[in-house]
Amino acid sequence: MDQFSTARLTAERLREDHLADLVALHLDPDVSRYLGGVRSAEVTKTYLATNMAHWDQHGFGLWVLRTKDGAFAGRAGIRHILVDGIDEIEIAYTFRREFWGQGLASEVAVALTEIGLSQLELPSLIGLVFVGHGASRRVLEKANYLLEKSTTHHGEDVVIYRISRRV
Repeated sequence: MDQFSTARLTAERLREDHLADLVALHLDPDVSRYLGGVRSAEVTKTYLATNMAHWDQHGFGLWVLRTKDGAFAGRAGIRHILVDGIDEIEIAYTFRREFWGQGLASEVAVALTEIGLSQLELPSLIGLVFVGHGASRRVLEKANYLLEKSTTHHGEDVVIYRISRRV
């Protein structure tokens, strides 16, 4: 599933030519404060390669998000992540600052959940959120994820939300 769209966004599978947009996104300190901090261009290049390899290995991963007029809005996806020694599959979403507060994260979270549970038939999905990131927590709650636990991930206090596929 290389592409999908929502009411206001189009999503395309992560590619090498997305690097410049991702570097700009990751260099914004407001955007990056809940991603573990600002990432250099070199770190973002490695991040891109890792996430492109995830696609090759698993058949899903991160997409670049664009508005209907083609403007880069952010990135989102479904990916494996190791949490407390357990291989989990998370949904992730990050938007450029000018797109905050418009309901786009909720729109994408619902779409990713549908893709993960219905199309990919994954047993469950998690959302991993910094404890203090109230907006992202509300996005997951609106998408019917339930708070499961608090933990530490890469030295940060986080909460795990989960939604499971109905069988």
